[in-house]
Amino acid sequence: MNTTSKKKIIIDTDCGSDDAMAIAMALNDPAYEIVLITTVSGNVDVKQAAANTLTTIEYAGTYEPPVYIGAEKMLLRELVFAHETHGNDGMGDIGLAPKRLKVQSENGILKMLDTLRESEAGEIDIVALGPLTNLALAIRLDYEAMKKAGRIVIMGTAGLGAGNVSPVAEFNIWQDAEAAKIVTESGLGEIIYVGWDACLGDSMLNPQEIKKIRNGSELGKFAIDCNKKLLQMNRERFGDDYLDMADPSAMAAALYPECIDKCEKYYCEVDVTNGPSYGAVLVDVNHFSGKEPNVYICSKLHADKYKDYIYRTLKIQ
Repeated sequence: MNTTSKKKIIIDTDCGSDDAMAIAMALNDPAYEIVLITTVSGNVDVKQAAANTLTTIEYAGTYEPPVYIGAEKMLLRELVFAHETHGNDGMGDIGLAPKRLKVQSENGILKMLDTLRESEAGEIDIVALGPLTNLALAIRLDYEAMKKAGRIVIMGTAGLGAGNVSPVAEFNIWQDAEAAKIVTESGLGEIIYVGWDACLGDSMLNPQEIKKIRNGSELGKFAIDCNKKLLQMNRERFGDDYLDMADPSAMAAALYPECIDKCEKYYCEVDVTNGPSYGAVLVDVNHFSGKEPNVYICSKLHADKYKDYIYRTLKIQ
């Protein structure tokens, strides 16, 4: 397949270990071309996220999209990194670092906007795997350019379930809820949130599946080994080796929508009040508000199709 027939995407990431698996998957999907990757602070700081992204590109061994650094800080709140989940370096603290590739000098948000301005309407989709600071700033800087994006698929919200950083909030939204509010209320054409609940239940990777991925290819070994900290944490939570892979589930929903089981459009709003529900996304499932639905919530995947997509894009034999 030549590049002219591929769907173009921009990936925005706070690249921790589950982002790394998701990016590796995208790099190995022949139907898509990643035109650029921007980084944002979240799991780790924005510069470490860029280094982790470059490391992932090197391990994937396919092509090498340029990587740009975006927002270093959240819009209003102080950062709270996810070192306990992904390690101090975001990649399991196993010594991974880029050997050859370097980050680009231009600002990631400005580069995203320039790329969209020069594109045809709907030509480029955006897949966001971290806090939405970069997207919110881009919307504020040049709304008309952001309107040219096709689908915007976001790993964020608790979906229709419980939160993972508070009883009601999911980490990416909670980290910068003000940014998520801007994106959610932006009126952009097709915004799809893939909730944390989409990677739970049957969509979690079980011990046998983890072993299959790790032993199935060099890229599979990288994808599992960099999730060392998450595996350790989940052994305490679940009693065995399980992986709830939020970003791979969002990437699969974005690039292989056949794996989506439940995805409906609802009116949603983001709680930015100073209280225990900060970062929650209120999903008006029963249409109490009477307001027009504004975003899609993907809350469940077909686990078999989702996992087959992981195997295929990580070159698992």
